[in-house]
Amino acid sequence: MAKKVSVKLTANFERNLGEIDRFLIDADAAQAFDGLLDELLDTVIPNLDRFPGMGRPFLSRTVGSVETTNALVALRAKLAAVMLEPDGLREYVMDNYVVLYAHIDASVQLLAIKHQRQLSFDFEAHGGASRFNP
Repeated sequence: MAKKVSVKLTANFERNLGEIDRFLIDADAAQAFDGLLDELLDTVIPNLDRFPGMGRPFLSRTVGSVETTNALVALRAKLAAVMLEPDGLREYVMDNYVVLYAHIDASVQLLAIKHQRQLSFDFEAHGGASRFNP
């Protein structure tokens, strides 16, 4: 059986949830936010609590440009300062959303949540990798 960890929400993750809530209210789909919260609380968090390595490694994506390659090299260097294992930066894929999280020691930090139609995660918006709190 997998060892349980503590799952924590970062300020950026909470900010993302607020943005999603406002967007869905404006789109007259507030009930969809309740469904998202239910899925997070009933499925995603319990799964990550028991199986923190279940998400796909974020840095193992195939890259298609020099710019992305350079950005990933820079991100790996920043992550090396806070994470022993770069594959600890992972993605949990939901039906309509992707959760970016960091598995560091005995904790899982939910870093960001985006709709799958959004293109990328903005690491600089919350201070880059140096802001992770293991």
